[in-house]
Amino acid sequence: MNANVILWVYIVLLVAGGAAGYFKAKSHVSLYTSLASAALLALAALQIVPNLVADVLMGLLIVVFGIRLARTRKAMPAGVMLAITILALVGRYLLANAPA
Repeated sequence: MNANVILWVYIVLLVAGGAAGYFKAKSHVSLYTSLASAALLALAALQIVPNLVADVLMGLLIVVFGIRLARTRKAMPAGVMLAITILALVGRYLLANAPA
């Protein structure tokens, strides 16, 4: 498995989370931000933009989900997405820096 597989799985989960926010709470912001973030992450996965873009964006998403979790104190959806984002970022780092 390589770091891009983790990124593609994360992209799918991010879009699913945005869609769930839209259908459950009619949150257009959740849908649009998840699609925009997923598009940028897909560009990184396809090597169109540097991987640094994905790492920085995922770092920003960690901050956003952390703030939302602190504000709402609800594990769903902010806490779950925070955990998934941290795991994806750490997993990408470990796979990218693993000895061959």
